Order: sequence, then C-alpha cells, then structure tokens
Amino acid sequence: MQTTELVSFIQDKIDDLKGRDIVTLDVRGKSSITQFMVICSGTSNRHTKSIADYVAAEVKKAGIETLGIEGQASGEWVLLDLNDVVVHVMLEETRGFYQLEKLWSA
Repeated sequence: MQTTELVSFIQDKIDDLKGRDIVTLDVRGKSSITQFMVICSGTSNRHTKSIADYVAAEVKKAGIETLGIEGQASGEWVLLDLNDVVVHVMLEETRGFYQLEKLWSA
C-alpha cells in the first residue's frame, strides 16, 4: 500500500468510529521520522483508545506493521507509529494545548 493510500485508509477508519476534526499534515522535509501525521480528536478517554485500537487492528489486517503504540493507559493522547504515517488520537483539550497542527505547519 502506498503512503498516500495508507493515509486515506487511516482517515476512513477514524471516520468509521466518529473521530472528530481529522487533519492530515504532510511533514516530508520537516521530519526525519515520518512523512505524514494524521491528527484527530475523540470525545472521551475511552473513545480515543477505541479509535486507536480500531485503526491498529485494521492496518494489521491490511498487512501493515505498527511499530508502536503509546498513551493507551490514559487515553488522553494515543499515538500510533506506522513508520511513514504517525497517527495522533487526542482529547480536544489535549489537542488544543499542544497545537500540533500549528507546530508542524510553521
């Protein structure tokens, strides 16, 4: 699966579980770690964990390896590392505080 196809796949899976305000950032040339970041919000800790778990399960079914998942214990900010794509599932308050979109669009 091409990276852009993976981004679309992830966006669809987040949308399946009603993730809010899905934003994709192209960070090629800005990050040596990944090419794209997909950021979305969940309505509660349980919702963020559910979105992240669902995305991880669906990419695994598609044959894509998840390099790591962080933040599942609290659910405030769950990060999935899929190598070329990093997914951030955050509570609205956390997302507003860290402002990743602003940080990476500069």
